[in-house]
Amino acid sequence: MTDKQPAALIAMSGGVDSSAAAYQMQEAGFSCRGITLRLLAGDDGRNAGDAEAVCRRLGIPFSVLDLTPEFEEEVIRKFVRTYQAGGTPNPCVDCNRRIKFSRLLDMAEQDGAVLATGHYARVERDGATGRWLLKTALDAGKDQSYFLYTLTQRQLARVRFPLGSMEKRQVRALAERLGFVNARRRDSQDICFIPGGDYGAFLASYTKKPVPAGDFLSLDGQVVGRHRGAACYTLGQRKRLGLSMGEPVYVCGKDMAANTVTVGPERVLFSREVLVEELNWISMEPPETPLRVEAKLRSRQTGRPALLRPEGGGRVRLVFDEPQRAVTPGQAAVFYNGDTVVGGGTIVGTTSREEASHGL
Repeated sequence: MTDKQPAALIAMSGGVDSSAAAYQMQEAGFSCRGITLRLLAGDDGRNAGDAEAVCRRLGIPFSVLDLTPEFEEEVIRKFVRTYQAGGTPNPCVDCNRRIKFSRLLDMAEQDGAVLATGHYARVERDGATGRWLLKTALDAGKDQSYFLYTLTQRQLARVRFPLGSMEKRQVRALAERLGFVNARRRDSQDICFIPGGDYGAFLASYTKKPVPAGDFLSLDGQVVGRHRGAACYTLGQRKRLGLSMGEPVYVCGKDMAANTVTVGPERVLFSREVLVEELNWISMEPPETPLRVEAKLRSRQTGRPALLRPEGGGRVRLVFDEPQRAVTPGQAAVFYNGDTVVGGGTIVGTTSREEASHGL
């Protein structure tokens, strides 16, 4: 990196998005350096190999940073602990918070550089307040702002998302034109350390303990069948339960200590009020009065209108205009005002419509 150009550290996953981000930063006049994180002990090196090939094509330096111990502690072990406690963690959010936008931003700051990634999101400065804003990508189908809600003002000031104003088809066309080795590489949809998405098999392998079978319970606590391990099921699941109860039933709850899975009709899955903790505020300071927002409770969901009520103690309550299906503790709730991320946090509890109407 030279003193003549602004410097950029490019987080390169080996995929087409981060590769295109590197090119875009280079075209914008930055002196770039690519870096790939090694996060898994069994990494086959393909990601680093593809990233290095792209950097060679662009004529920029490349290196690999081994963070397997940190990833093990901050992401994988937390995933296991949360799952064993009955929650459903979001490891991509944890990785962004604890690894990618922690260690890499520290490195960039030490070099006087910005950090660029291939995320689909935008960062802007609010001229009136001076705050840095996180905004949704112009390609709504690829928007990743949900996973980035933990970014702080200090981090947003130094991060760049050069793909935020591009569509995915444009990114692939650019990579094809540049002859990138990964131009046609498929996007990964799985958690990186659970290929195939079989949580039960992963937990059994990781803990060296088999996931024990247990009882399916009805809402009134009666045993209605046997399951293959509570960790193998997700809230709202209907398929592959193997139950015949005269009507469709869904996973409505899990008790990890008792190793039971409760099933019931779909109406039980709907909740109107959601409690959220571990909050991070981006576009504003923590509110002291109720605030209208659109809230997402999963990444692919459209924002749903809700009233956000501060409750003190670092907690807020979302009261949705319409009940929401299968709200899952451990997942992220992210609050929006139009295309701007207001803030977000971790879901810790709900009040279901069924409970509210029956006083349960």
